[in-house]
Amino acid sequence: MSIRAPLRKTRLYSTLFGLVVLAACEMPATATKPSETTPSLERSAESMRLQSYYASVQARLQSQGLLRTDGGGPDTPFTAQTLVEDFERIALYDEYTIRNGRFVAQQTPSYLRRWQQPIRIGIIFGEKVDMETRAKDRQNVTNYAARLSRLTGVPISVTNNNPNFHMLFMYRDDQKKVGPVLRSRIPDLTSVVIDEIVASPRNTFCVAYAFSDERNANAYTSAIILVKAEHSDLMRLSCIHEEMAQAMGLANDSPTARPSIFNDDEEFALLTRHDELLLKMLYDRRLRLGMTPLQARPLLPAIAEDVLKGSS
Repeated sequence: MSIRAPLRKTRLYSTLFGLVVLAACEMPATATKPSETTPSLERSAESMRLQSYYASVQARLQSQGLLRTDGGGPDTPFTAQTLVEDFERIALYDEYTIRNGRFVAQQTPSYLRRWQQPIRIGIIFGEKVDMETRAKDRQNVTNYAARLSRLTGVPISVTNNNPNFHMLFMYRDDQKKVGPVLRSRIPDLTSVVIDEIVASPRNTFCVAYAFSDERNANAYTSAIILVKAEHSDLMRLSCIHEEMAQAMGLANDSPTARPSIFNDDEEFALLTRHDELLLKMLYDRRLRLGMTPLQARPLLPAIAEDVLKGSS
């Protein structure tokens, strides 16, 4: 999702065969003497510059009336036909593709993809993220996971027990060193994804990767989300809302979607009523895994009418 080129939040989707999920998700805290092994929370000049930069971006956007948190209102009406058009573009098109071993922006028709199994969210904090911030981020993830579960019908929990949906909250200093951690905990994770996470540039605010396996290329079995800890509270929460929702299967953005977080204009920071209905449409049983835009199109008007009536 672009904040204004070249600033962006990003979703990337791939197929990963034989994925080994993490056995534990949070980096262990050490209870020994700080002078011996407890990591220092002091951050590099680069990380401090990033924090200042992201704060200035958020302040500018808010001064322009963007990053709304009201979920939409009388000034943002939409109809069932609006939902149909937005759903097709957001759920049935991809924003990125892999070219020459790198992710590149390219809008392409895709297939309907979603989770068919319970989601177990594990949270990995960088060692420089303080305990107060960890508690706040964990609570935000937990609250939002419950909301996504209600909307989609997918059982979602936050747990260290064999997680398959991994959320990383890291400062730049931690991000640079996370490669070996990811390799040891997810042995089959591709080098493309690891390199993208380790080297994620300043203009990528947060990023999500969702994976399927060889049994069904359209059923998600795992996901990884990176949220940069340099963000202030609102932008971190915005990243949680957008990336977790996109990792449920809403893979794309649309410049006409409103009120929506799946839009490049950054008008809304948090999931809206419009977006909730898109999630309900995605997990409607009348739609099947692997449907193309052409196959899904005849079913969408009735589904959109139903979810819209059900929300009123």
